[in-house]
Amino acid sequence: MALNRDFVGRASAPSAPYEVSRVKIKEFAAAIGDDNPVYRDREAARAAGHPDVIAPPTFPIVFSLSGGSILTDPELGLNLAMVVHGEQRFEYRRPIRAGDELVSVSMVTDIRVVGRNELITVRSDVTTVEGEDVCVAYNTIVERGGAS
Repeated sequence: MALNRDFVGRASAPSAPYEVSRVKIKEFAAAIGDDNPVYRDREAARAAGHPDVIAPPTFPIVFSLSGGSILTDPELGLNLAMVVHGEQRFEYRRPIRAGDELVSVSMVTDIRVVGRNELITVRSDVTTVEGEDVCVAYNTIVERGGAS
């Protein structure tokens, strides 16, 4: 079943606030195998000019497509059992740091066919609860066999 092209340009409701903690940053850094001390040690982060530990650049994937996500809307027609990760990129205004409370709004920016697969691209604008821009995350998700 083809993905619903009416979703292009549609945005999700803002997600629930996600509180960034030192523990979550440390766990994420360990999971991706990055031992940079600015992700684990407050003093190392301060020495590098940050007020607290900062998150690795790919950290927003933890929360940016969750709550309020339009990807789980049944009308979109996305078969999550057939989904694989395509690509991602991030544009930062400032690093994510421990203590941030972040929300994201996701928008479907493109749906296209490549071979037998459908690719859906989602832009997630990440801000603090106060409205400060932090980053924009772009994710392309592949639905295998969706274009058959």
